[in-house]
Amino acid sequence: MSSPNHSARRSKVTRQLKSLSVDAILVSGLANVRYLTGFTGDSSWLLLTGSHAFMLSDTRYETQLAEECADLEVIIRDASRTMNDVIADVCRKAKVSRLAFESDHLSFAQHQTISEHLPSTELTACSGVVETLRAVKDKWELEQTREAIRIAERGIGVVRSTLRPDLTEIQIRYALEAAMRDFGATGPAFEPIIGVGPTGALPHAHAGHRCVGDSPALLIDWGAAVPSGYRSDLTRVFFTAKPTRQMQRVYGTVLQAQQAAIAAIRPGVECRAVDAIARGMIADAGFGKYFGHGLGHGFGLEIHESVRMSPLATQVFEVGMVVTVEPGIYLPGKFGVRIEDDVLVTQDGCEVMSSVPRDFESSIV
Repeated sequence: MSSPNHSARRSKVTRQLKSLSVDAILVSGLANVRYLTGFTGDSSWLLLTGSHAFMLSDTRYETQLAEECADLEVIIRDASRTMNDVIADVCRKAKVSRLAFESDHLSFAQHQTISEHLPSTELTACSGVVETLRAVKDKWELEQTREAIRIAERGIGVVRSTLRPDLTEIQIRYALEAAMRDFGATGPAFEPIIGVGPTGALPHAHAGHRCVGDSPALLIDWGAAVPSGYRSDLTRVFFTAKPTRQMQRVYGTVLQAQQAAIAAIRPGVECRAVDAIARGMIADAGFGKYFGHGLGHGFGLEIHESVRMSPLATQVFEVGMVVTVEPGIYLPGKFGVRIEDDVLVTQDGCEVMSSVPRDFESSIV
């Protein structure tokens, strides 16, 4: 199995310092720090100059940093010093006169305090510097993603085989989480969405106390997180009793829209163009107002990452991007259908990485 090259990732960031017109960049987003260093803790920031990488943390993580980040210059503060004190000291010693910070992750209060500690340093907001790199997965990241998908698929297999009319949404959620952990997950990639009937018409519903037997339609949106931090994200609808004609029609519409969208994904295609394909098909079937969210998103260390498929998306697909494709139709008070798969952009098109059957016959339990 391959391994992550954190040094090469950091080099890609430092090569951007000139174009940002800064001497250094302060990386404070937790997932960004992990991506660039391999550090699995929290409350720690990374300062990159043109020639040095400084990991700023506290005594709780001293031993862990020595093990996980042996190639970095680690600066540990004790309880008598704040993170801002450490940042100020390092910037002065490194002669940083212009410092970029991640505006998506640094709070206004933190910015103000750093400014007070560094009155002679110009702070420059930047956005998406590391996230753009994270959008394209390397070989190791794809291995981790495939493992997260495999575990999620094994977990849903266990749950599907044990469905009973008296099971509640919350019981299904806990059983699914336990099954994925049994297969090697550190936990769910996010809180699983378990929706029976009307609950499934809420795109981001919380599992409650509806029973499987209350409606033929059961929506499950789930994923696994693996020890490396990478995740998966899938959705299926199962019919636990005879579905209505409307349920069959809605399911068929969503499935056709998803398959058409997947078929259009390839390098150089605009994300919004693929969204438009699925959205147009759902609208043509008369369900346009019942599909309000974007078609999909990137994922990796976080369940929602920078690649987006929506009418507003300006990105184009690149080889190595991994995205969800998840059209849905949600009929308030009745049921919802969303079909979601994980898709890798390849040189000549795309690969559906997930393999849980999605045809209508396979959805009947």
